[in-house]
Amino acid sequence: MKPAAFAYHRAHDVADAVHLLRELVSAGEEPKLIAGGQSLMPMMNFRLARPTVLVDLGGLRREPELRSIRLDGDTLRVGALVTHREIELAGDTLGSHFGVLAEAMRWVGHLPIRSRGTVAGSIVHGDATAEWCLLALLLDAVVVAEGPAGTRRIPASDMFHGFYTTAVEPDEVVTEVQFTRGARRASLTEFARRHGDFATVDVAVALDGDESGDGAVNGVVPGRVVLGGVAPAPVQVPEAEAVLAEGPAGPALFEACGAAAAAAVDPPSDAAGSAAYRKRLVRTLVERALTEAWTMGAER
Repeated sequence: MKPAAFAYHRAHDVADAVHLLRELVSAGEEPKLIAGGQSLMPMMNFRLARPTVLVDLGGLRREPELRSIRLDGDTLRVGALVTHREIELAGDTLGSHFGVLAEAMRWVGHLPIRSRGTVAGSIVHGDATAEWCLLALLLDAVVVAEGPAGTRRIPASDMFHGFYTTAVEPDEVVTEVQFTRGARRASLTEFARRHGDFATVDVAVALDGDESGDGAVNGVVPGRVVLGGVAPAPVQVPEAEAVLAEGPAGPALFEACGAAAAAAVDPPSDAAGSAAYRKRLVRTLVERALTEAWTMGAER
């Protein structure tokens, strides 16, 4: 299929994009920003999204702050036009406490998608199974948006409102995503019918350990568990996190955490799988992700 008819504008800088959006919204239009287009264009082609106007941010790629990846103290700052692939290749730039971001990129589509799609675009798109949406919750991301009223900081906990619905207003432009909670022991894993397909269920976990003198971690206080594919938006699971807080870390604890996560959710049934099937996936994937986080964290 082809997308419904739409008008097209190309923004020259962030201020120009905000101005265009404000004018379009005031005129009753339904504009959408396009950067990589790897999420929006397929939805437009299937007419699941019908914006009346596209505002292209491609001209902003010459602005270095929108393409930067940098550690600022304990915060990782990622410019709005940074691609999945750039994160995948960032290596030491991410530091040991944000290595999960690079490792998680193997789950994001295929190389052409990772090379064009952007971190901020994925988060703003708000797909409940998108890896970046889970990572935003896992690592306490803050989305920085510019709008007619100035700069607004949106915590990830307030970001996701439902199916493809986020807190970013139609006349706002995201300029940066700040990850404020590093986790050396963290992992993301998922299940999809084929590699590169949308996940049926995906899981992101982080373990904050109590370091002893020999570098071993005795407890997990606290941990974090985030799920996708079980609700209209990605969800944090406090019931599973309460199990992790009991410690000590190890296979028995991870198995119990997976069971608690599965018991806590009420996933939908659809063509990808029944609710019971998704619950089994949650149990298995949480246990697997925790084991990976425990093992890989020791190597970071």
